[in-house]
Amino acid sequence: MSLGLGIVLFVIGAILAFALNLSVDWIDLQLVGWILMGAGLVVVIFSLVLMARRRRTISTSRTAVDPATGEAVRRDETSAPDPTIP
Repeated sequence: MSLGLGIVLFVIGAILAFALNLSVDWIDLQLVGWILMGAGLVVVIFSLVLMARRRRTISTSRTAVDPATGEAVRRDETSAPDPTIP
């Protein structure tokens, strides 16, 4: 969702910066367009970094009952994925 938000911000900014030939006294629309394009680029880069980070680890959680004590035992494992599997 954040990747789409970044693209939308970039497109709206590009429209404001390059496509509109409109003059408003109280705001510079070209500057707003450049700011939105920068914000969109930052959001796209941030979302790509987060997506790449999520793919690096695999978390596994197992819960079992210890037959000797009757207590629930939880085991958490974190590992890197196999790079040979696409």
